[in-house]
Amino acid sequence: MSVITARDVRRTYGETVALDGVSLAIDAGEVYGLIGPNGAGKTTLVRALTGTTTPEGEVELLGARPEDADPERVSLLPQEFSPPERLTARELVDYYGGLYDDTRETDGVLDDVGLADDADTYYENLSGGQKRRACVGTALVNDPDVLFLDEPTTGIDPQGRRDVWGLVERLAEAGTTVLLTTHYMQEAERLCDRVGLLADGTLVAEGSPEDLVSRYGGAPRVEVRVDDEEAAARALEAAGYQLVPDERRLLVDDVSPEDIGAVADTLADAGVSYDGLLWRQPDLEEVYLQLTGQTVGSGGDPREVGE
Repeated sequence: MSVITARDVRRTYGETVALDGVSLAIDAGEVYGLIGPNGAGKTTLVRALTGTTTPEGEVELLGARPEDADPERVSLLPQEFSPPERLTARELVDYYGGLYDDTRETDGVLDDVGLADDADTYYENLSGGQKRRACVGTALVNDPDVLFLDEPTTGIDPQGRRDVWGLVERLAEAGTTVLLTTHYMQEAERLCDRVGLLADGTLVAEGSPEDLVSRYGGAPRVEVRVDDEEAAARALEAAGYQLVPDERRLLVDDVSPEDIGAVADTLADAGVSYDGLLWRQPDLEEVYLQLTGQTVGSGGDPREVGE
């Protein structure tokens, strides 16, 4: 049964089209991820689904209009969230717990987000990653049936990110429906039962990460790490290799592991030195590139995507 439904949802801001006819349905206990670069419409869609903006089209949350859905059963962690800084982590979770009739134990929430040892530290004195963990805790205190997470692990250290991933997985196993947006392809591939790829306000594809990669990801590729990319590209194209358009790296399409040596020989024969050859299986980033002609990488983690 679908607990989140959107039918032909549209939202404009003046002449800017933020959402252009988006339709989707998310079932109970499903983890659904939204992927796309800045301006793709992800946050606007989250706002439409939670009733914090009013779009054209039809939206249902738990069988009602979002603004009429039971607030005890829904929680939202927005990307931009600035709680009172002169509260400790414990006080912060207590404060947001006081907004609901029935809540989880604060200590259990803090333990889940990895802040048990910092429960009495003021929010303003927490690290960036700890602050984000505390914010995640405020979204879990009512034990929601439906949880919206807009960039939940932004600024969290790798271990903290894995802790949050495990928490989301446990919530989904217990039946919580989760919709998240994420900067991290690895996050989407690990957590999401299905993902929706947004580009310019349009849902261009959706499905499981594995299915999308299988359908649209293309063949395995070799990433060439070289100082002179132009010379390397000329040599490889002259040898008949197909290069994949990518602003951040030089990718050679359709190369099996057994053929990596031939790529190396081509570069050596042309007098082009290289720092490394990395064989890559297609991933969601390649899928997005194939479908939209755009990249979604934002630097840092090579598997990041932009908001």
